[in-house]
Formats: sequence, structure tokens, C-alpha cells
Amino acid sequence: MDGFLGEGGVKPESFPTIHVVSDSIGETARTVAQAAAAQFGVTNPKIEVLGKVKSYEEVRDHLEEHARYHVKQLGDDKLLVFYTLVHGEMRDKVSAFIRESPNVYGVDLLTPSIDAIAAVSGLVPDCTPGALRVADINYFHRVEALEFTIEHDDGRNPQDLTRADMVLLGVSRASKTPLSIYLAQHGYHVANVPVDPATAPPPEIFEVDPTRLFGLMTSPEVLTDIRTQRLGKATKAAGRYADLEFIYEDLESARKLMRRLGCVVIRTDKRAVEETAQEILSHYLRNHPAATDMIVQAL
Repeated sequence: MDGFLGEGGVKPESFPTIHVVSDSIGETARTVAQAAAAQFGVTNPKIEVLGKVKSYEEVRDHLEEHARYHVKQLGDDKLLVFYTLVHGEMRDKVSAFIRESPNVYGVDLLTPSIDAIAAVSGLVPDCTPGALRVADINYFHRVEALEFTIEHDDGRNPQDLTRADMVLLGVSRASKTPLSIYLAQHGYHVANVPVDPATAPPPEIFEVDPTRLFGLMTSPEVLTDIRTQRLGKATKAAGRYADLEFIYEDLESARKLMRRLGCVVIRTDKRAVEETAQEILSHYLRNHPAATDMIVQAL
């Protein structure tokens, strides 16, 4: 388990394996498990997934087998289970099995949320496994958005900039591509344009609605580290690319263009892609509230 030791000094052998059980692919439970483990300084927990389950017996046999393995190999039969099961009868049996097993600790991640929505709305859930990833119109919209974004990465096809939901611009290594892909996975058509003091921006960018333009800005020190790491042994051959003085000039040139365009400026330094993307979305949806009627943002 490489990279398992967290900031809190958690040792691999002291952190439990998380067993994910799902009648879909288990991605929801995996994400929650990773988020929970991170609170203990563990960013790469060992997760074992039993997905696409069809029966209670399949789950029971799986957990009993792993309990025996834990006793034999680890001298401990404790099991930690995160499960997302929408089939009512199977879920009830699994929940009962966990309650009756003193050494199995289980968390039902889906039922409380479904029950809360049903209670507030008066609606009856379909209880369809994998409904989130069904190939409906929203799925194909996300695929189309991702294709658009890939075709308009790093300044390509600037003639289409006015067709984009959002246009990200920034200097090299300012997180333009990761942010574009992340937003595209949520159904947004995103283009990104590199800003370089030696190269004029495409004229089409001045035709884009400023509320759709987002300038990405970072600190010179962070950018120097990122570019140096990116270059590796080729640092000397790359000239001024990672030089701090050049980076100051690079960023100042970008600021001037961003002011000229009147775009929203977003800081990316020392922030996760998800955090930066949420700030971009908050600005975008404030100016384009109808976008929420067309796009399913949950993946």
C-alpha cells in the first residue's frame, strides 16, 4: 500500500481494509470511504469492492469468507463495510446480518438519503441499481461536453470559443486542462486558452461573454515549483520557462489581459481541482441560472 502513511503517522497495519458492497459499481461508497479515511491522514486506504451483487447470499458469503481470512492472517475478525444497496429486501437482510455480527461494522450510505428525499417530496424511489450512470440524455450530454472540451484544449479550435459554456485562460501549468476536464465531466462545454507574453491571444476570445471567461491565477513561487518539477532534468534546456523573474513577467502579462477582458479571476494555488471548480461554478451559475435546468451535475 504505497503512500498509505498519512500526515498523522498512521501505519498501514493499523488502518482497516474497507469493504465496499454495492448492487452497482460501488463508486459512491468508494468515494465516501476515501473521504472518511482522509480524516485520519490516510489518502490511499485499501478498499476491496464487491460490486454488481445480485443476492443477499452473495454478500453474506463474501463477508464470512473475509472474516475467516482476517482471523487466519491477522488474528482479528473485525470487518468494516460501507454499502450502497437500493434493492429493499437484499438491503434489509444485509443490514440484519451486520447488526447480528458483533465483529462486522457496517455503514448504509444510501438508505438515509433516499428516505429523506421520499419523506420531503412524497415521491416513491425506483430502487434501480446504477441509476446514476444510466445512459440517458444527461449521460450523452456529458459525453458530448467531454468531447468538446478535449477538442478545445490548449487553445485549439478558437473559432468555437463563443460556443463554450466556459473559457478558462491562464499561463502554462495554471491547471487549465485538469479543471476543464473536471467541469466537462459535469456536463459543461469548456475551452481553455494559454496566455503567453510572446503570443497574441486569439481574437475570438474578445467576442466571448465576460461572464463565461475565467482567468486562472497562481503565485510565482508555486508556479516555479510546478514548472521545475514538470521539466525534471530538462530544466537547463528549457531556458527561462521555470525562472522566477520570467514567471513574474508571465503572470503580469496574464493579469493585464484578464483585466482587459473583464473576466472573473480565480486563484488555483494550493487548491484541489474540485475546490477551484466549485468556485468557478458558483460564479457561472449566478450569471447563468438556467444552466442547472439542462445539466445533471452529479456523476
